[in-house]
Amino acid sequence: MIRLGAGSLDRIVAVGAHCDDIAIGAGGTLLTLCHARPGIRVDALVLSGGGSEREQEEQTALTAFCPGADLRLTVHKLPDGQLPAHWEEAKVAVEELRARTEPNLVLAPRTEDAHQDHRALAKLIPTAFRDHLVLGYEIVKWDGDLGRPTAYQPLSPQLAEEKVRLLQEHYPSQRHRPWYDREAFLGLARIRGIECHERYAEAFAVTKLTLNLGE
Repeated sequence: MIRLGAGSLDRIVAVGAHCDDIAIGAGGTLLTLCHARPGIRVDALVLSGGGSEREQEEQTALTAFCPGADLRLTVHKLPDGQLPAHWEEAKVAVEELRARTEPNLVLAPRTEDAHQDHRALAKLIPTAFRDHLVLGYEIVKWDGDLGRPTAYQPLSPQLAEEKVRLLQEHYPSQRHRPWYDREAFLGLARIRGIECHERYAEAFAVTKLTLNLGE
């Protein structure tokens, strides 16, 4: 398995259509980054859930998923399931995020995601973050849209378990969902770990990557 480092990372962006998207898709990667780089700046944007109990869940959860980080979270109030109909508002939110940070890495939904909100946000990201490394995270769901990822972040068994614990602890509003359980989260992480010769991993789609092999 070929390994490429991301170099110096002091600012990252994480975006989600809904509260919990970022933690489900890239919670282990956030834990990895923040444990390795105390004080790293994390600008997080969520497009729906603002002003509800979900916003408070997201604030508490991402604080736990970004230990020691300079976390700056914005949660908007776009209606769940209707993001394509609110394209202009979503575009403004993404552009405002871009105006206040110059990240080394962007964590976002995949453009192939079957959920209309995830997919719409994924298509907006490269219009604002044109020269940035964007990793498209995956979210398990009934749509059955999991594909063949191109990048992996290995997770130790301890880190994989920590991710699941934090998801269960900080998003009580989601516990009633039949897919929102330890087996689903660890099962996908185990499969992605097999694919990259590790015990557990999170997987991402990379649509464009510039190499610098001469230095």
